[in-house]
Parts: sequence; C-alpha cells; structure tokens
Amino acid sequence: MTLSKISGSSALRQTIPLWINGRQRVASNTFLIRSAVTEKPVYKCSSACEKDAHDALAAAVSAFPTWASTKPAVRRDILLRAADIIGKRQQELESTMREEIGADADFARFNTATAIEMFRDAAGRLSQSLTGQIPHPQENGQNALLYKVPYGVVLGIAPWNAPYLLGVRAALYPIAAGNSCILKGSELSPRCFYHIGEIFHEAGLPSGVLNIIYTQRQESALVTNSLIRASSVRKVNFTGSSIVGSIVAAEAAKALKPALMELGGKTSAIVMEDADIELAARECARGAFANSGQACMSTERILVSKQIIEPFRRAFLNEVEQWDSGHGKSCILIQDAAVKKNRRLAKDAEAKGARLLTGNPHIPETLPESGEESHLRLKPTVVDGVDKSMDIYYEESFGPTVSLYTIESEEQAVELANDTEYGLSCSIFTTDLGRGLRLARQVETGAVHINSMSVHDEAALAHGGVKNSGWGRFNAEWGINEFVQPKVVTYMD
Repeated sequence: MTLSKISGSSALRQTIPLWINGRQRVASNTFLIRSAVTEKPVYKCSSACEKDAHDALAAAVSAFPTWASTKPAVRRDILLRAADIIGKRQQELESTMREEIGADADFARFNTATAIEMFRDAAGRLSQSLTGQIPHPQENGQNALLYKVPYGVVLGIAPWNAPYLLGVRAALYPIAAGNSCILKGSELSPRCFYHIGEIFHEAGLPSGVLNIIYTQRQESALVTNSLIRASSVRKVNFTGSSIVGSIVAAEAAKALKPALMELGGKTSAIVMEDADIELAARECARGAFANSGQACMSTERILVSKQIIEPFRRAFLNEVEQWDSGHGKSCILIQDAAVKKNRRLAKDAEAKGARLLTGNPHIPETLPESGEESHLRLKPTVVDGVDKSMDIYYEESFGPTVSLYTIESEEQAVELANDTEYGLSCSIFTTDLGRGLRLARQVETGAVHINSMSVHDEAALAHGGVKNSGWGRFNAEWGINEFVQPKVVTYMD
C-alpha cells in the first residue's frame, strides 16, 4: 500500500499507517492531522497502542540476530539505495514537510539534502568505523581481540521540526551499526516519518529491522515508557526538548539503559566590533528565523559590541524586514501553544522595560487566503534591552523571537553566552580568525560557527550538546560508534 497525494474531503478518508515487521498497519485508534499552512485537517493517522508498540518490539527482536551478522558491504548498499530513493522523491517528500509543519522550500530542501548525505556518509564509513582492535595483554602467551558489537534493539524518538534529518539519523546510525530499531515519530508530522519507512523498505532493508510508530499525545507517555522499560530495548536515543528529555533519560536510567540525548538550546550569536556587519546581520537573521525559529540551534540572543550596535541594528532590522518565511512576512509555528508562548515572552519583556523593534504580540495574524484569524502565524519579533528579570533571558522561545544585547568586551560576551543551562550551538562574527578561535574555546557549546549562522548540521560533523542540551553525538563515525559496544576476547597461544 502506498499513500497517494489526495486533497480535499477525500484526504480525510486516508489514514497514515504504522510500519511493523515490514508491513503497514492501520491501528484501531486514529487522530486527525492538520496542515500548519491551512490550519485545516488533511488526513488521519494511526495511533499505536501498547500492543502495536510491543508487536514492533517483537519484530525488532526477531530481526536483530540476522541483521547483526550482515556484512558492512550489504548494509552499505542498502544505505546507498536509500539515498538514491530520496533523491528521486525529493519534491514529494518536501511537499509533505511543507504541508505538515509549514516549512519553507529552503528548509525542506535542507532536510532532504542532508538526509541524502547522511545515508551516503554512513555507507562510506561502515567498514572502517566497525573495525575492532588487537590489544596487547600483559601476560606472556595471551592474545586479545576487541570487537565492536551492536546493542540489540534501539528505540529512537524524533521530533517534528526537521523530520527527515532528525528522523533519519535516529534510525540510520543504529541500523548502520547492526542494531534493529523502533522509531517513534512525532504525531505532528507522521506522514514524513511514514515516508522514512517507505524509503528503507524500498531500499531493501529486511523486515523488522526498522519499525515506525506514532501515538496521539494523550497516549504517548504510556507507550513510550512501556518500550523504554522493556528488557529487549537496549539503548535509547532522543531528540527533543530538555523537559521531555529529562523524563526519557530518567526512565532509561531506572532501567539501567544508556541514552543519547540531543535537547534544547538558548543559542547566542556574538558580533564583535571588527565583524563584517552586513554578513553578521544576514546570518543572524537566518539563524533566528529559519524554520520560524523552530530549531534547537536557532539564534535566540545576539550579543553585539557597543562600538557597532547602531549600524548592526539598522542592518539586522533591514534583514528582518526583507525576511520571507516562504509564506510571506509571517512565520508559521506548529501549534497555537508555541504562538502563545512567544507572545507571552515578548509581552513580559515589554512590560519590564524592553523595546520591541519588530513584531506585535497584541495583534493576531490572519490567514492570507481567507483573512480569518490565524492561530499558528507570528511575525518575526526582535526584542531590545533584555535583562535577567525577563522570562526571555533564560527561556528558550523555540520560535521567531530574538533578543539584542549590547556588550562591552569579549569577556562579557563569553559570560552572557554561557549564562544559560543550555550548550548546543553558537555563532561568532569577527574578521580575526585567531580571535574567533580563542572565543570558540571559551564558549560552552557542542559547536561554534565562525562567520556563519548557528543552525548548522551536516553528515560529516559530530552533532550534540553539553550541559542541559544533552550528551552523546550523532553523525559520521561518532554516530555509528554511539550504537556499538566493545567486546574483548582473550586466548592463549
């Protein structure tokens, strides 16, 4: 069964199925999916119950021994075919992403292009990354071998905001390493996750190696916790908010299971007095408003040297004025709760003395076609004069709201950038590379990008955070090695 592209009332008769043991399953319970663009229902989605989840687990357990014994070359060929399939279906996949989450064309293309590179990069690294070692024991006549062995069944949990990138990597690296996988996709973008199942299936992945489920929100904790607690699940990887991540990590810890966590952020961009102002303004706007600010690496604080604050402010506001979200001047957020949160943060800052340079949290946006009030749209909002008394100073907006700060020195810039519980990404703008590298060493983040925006994720670079932004790394050899364990064998001459 392949889902066709249907619009109108006929689409509501479609139900997105689960992927269990290589087959598509329509669950007994379903829920409506609304397009973030039109704010209207577009189709229904299967909601996995505990039985569905444990059927997926049983399939993964059964598939693991054979998959773990496959040669890296076999896995490589499957991953390369998957990359080619994405390339052939790129327009269709991006269209689904735009419909479900409101992503603009550039961000949707970034997702599919990065997914293709992840498949190809992992395929090329498999043999070397999975090669063990020959240690030298102390005892005469004793020899040793160190193997890298997969864990078994891995549970991957991925969010809606970059479904092809985050969803693919949650399954790709465990599978490449020889594990079987259950991927719990977001209930907000299930068709994107369904497509991931199609891609792996068409590429020739054996049945049961990847199983994909989604659940309606009220059942999510029950189903997820039952899988984490299951003895057959040996490792968890989670991408999402730090609040939910702490719950998932706690459940995994209770069951004595390792977990890879990629969580939230409160990313700063540091703009020093010697920066290229036009470049910095453009890249800060991209970092703040790409995907409507709905990325864990989105720029939330812009720290600008007082010597250039006025010309930078003018250049940045000019970039904001020209910003096109792909749907006009308004950004699309995934839920009305996100719009309310960003409005609350802006109102709180304004009430405590900050200035709103753009955006108006008091006036709702409208849908362009009907003129009706929109519950998911918000104009880019720039807040100036933020201090620690304001909620927005520490709280992640996860939306198109960014704050401007004036800094007196490098030391103050580093202090402000590190004054957060998070540590995922940072941008630094300076024409002095030595200075940029010196600052980069002092910033407490998993990545620093000099003279480019903070939203940066690619197949060849380790990705992950420090502090409350998580631990462990996706991508490249780091992503593969996250999902294998060393096993030592000794023998005597």
